[in-house]
Amino acid sequence: MSVRALLRGSAVGLALAVAVAAAPAAAVEPTRKKAIWGPTKRDGKSQFPIYRDLGVGIYQMTLIWRNVAPSRPSNATDPDDPAYRWPEEVSYAIREARKYHMRVSLLVIGTPEWANGGRDGRWVPKRPRTFGKFLRAASHRYPAVKHWMIWGEPTSQARFQPLPKSEPTGPRAYARLLDAGYAALKRVSRRNKVIGGNSFTTGDVSPRRWIKQMKLPNGRRPRMDLYGHNPFGRRKPDLQKPPIGQGYADFSDLDTLAKWIDRYLGRRHGRPIKLFLSEWGVPTDHPNREFNFYVTRRTQADWLKAALRITRRWRRIYTLGWHSLYDDPPPGGVHGDDVHRGLLDYRGRKKPSYRAYKHG
Repeated sequence: MSVRALLRGSAVGLALAVAVAAAPAAAVEPTRKKAIWGPTKRDGKSQFPIYRDLGVGIYQMTLIWRNVAPSRPSNATDPDDPAYRWPEEVSYAIREARKYHMRVSLLVIGTPEWANGGRDGRWVPKRPRTFGKFLRAASHRYPAVKHWMIWGEPTSQARFQPLPKSEPTGPRAYARLLDAGYAALKRVSRRNKVIGGNSFTTGDVSPRRWIKQMKLPNGRRPRMDLYGHNPFGRRKPDLQKPPIGQGYADFSDLDTLAKWIDRYLGRRHGRPIKLFLSEWGVPTDHPNREFNFYVTRRTQADWLKAALRITRRWRRIYTLGWHSLYDDPPPGGVHGDDVHRGLLDYRGRKKPSYRAYKHG
């Protein structure tokens, strides 16, 4: 007998139907395919129950080298060296992530003045090995962390130096930094995954040129496990769309980006290098200071569904990171150029994209 006939002809079936309707929705299991940026706490409360409800598998946060090591350590590979000031927030995030069956990914940026000749944090250290020693200490300090991003959006002069637009100096300096970081992290644990490249849609150096010019002094390519890219854009994700051109790559160009990686960076252990999409998001409601476009809240949800569908089906994508959980609060209580990129508004109310992310 069919379920429909049973429910139509039986009082037992009616009771069953009521019970099913009243039952809570099945929990969404955490998946590595979903990553997110957002606060560890809000108003003193952990945000990890929210991330767990969304099915997040990787929680992302930043570790700033110059803040951890404001002065030169005597033994740079020792996490207990007195010079180090490890942030409690990272330890808290690791504890909460473990409780809710998630991983933590750390984006490491910001060179101390003592390591780069007194310059600001964008400038690479004079010796890449100095960075490697810090990463060894950090990996010993946080053994639960297995995803390490080497700098964020170094294709922008505002984030990374040296980066002359018309020369390969920047990509080559970054290649040395990345390779030193890879060697250091793998020395601590072969399970550490190193995320390199970390370009974004456009940049002062385009993603294509960045990938092509990332070379070590011996001509070899820097080692990495995953290629990082932030594919922001004003198009609904669809890999069938034509490229935007100029060596740029938004979400709809990820297949093109993958071809550049295959051509110029090759494979790792005989396999294509997967894409770690650390940051992606779609602003809503009104013009803002960060993007040159915005969409309705329902359009945000629709684009997010499309992005997660591609992420889930295409094995080349390791994870998709949403940026971020909450909208910016309006400055002074009046909406201006604040960025509404969240799954929740600034008061914590769910937007349509919350459900899209949770079930995507």
